[in-house]
Amino acid sequence: MTALTAPTLLDFEGTWSLVRRIIDHRAGSTGTFEGTATFTRDDAGLAYCEVGSLHLPNHPPFHAERRYRWREVGTHFEIDFDDGRFFHGFSADAPNATHWCDPDTYNVSYAFDVWPTWQSTWDVSGPKKAYKMISDYRPLQR
Repeated sequence: MTALTAPTLLDFEGTWSLVRRIIDHRAGSTGTFEGTATFTRDDAGLAYCEVGSLHLPNHPPFHAERRYRWREVGTHFEIDFDDGRFFHGFSADAPNATHWCDPDTYNVSYAFDVWPTWQSTWDVSGPKKAYKMISDYRPLQR
């Protein structure tokens, strides 16, 4: 497929394979998440739902899921929590954002340079948090 550096919202529609590494800098350990992320059209844009298995060191694997809402406002993407609260926003041409959740800072960067595969990397820091979360997405159903 052709590389696309600035996807539109509807380019995300469908089901994606999702593999995530969670690098805990304080504990010196790495966890993983394996599952799917599905973007489904709704009245506001796309509903995002990820489901899969979370593997953390010294714990049995367990089911995990997250839900968000993705909207497109001009050339800007806005991501809300499932309950409608704003989470963060970014432009595909400047794919970085920060979310402050007192007392923690969540910095994200998205990479779309090898579309249709893409990646998000979260660097989280705070008094009790210091981890990096790298999520790799590959299309399954389009």
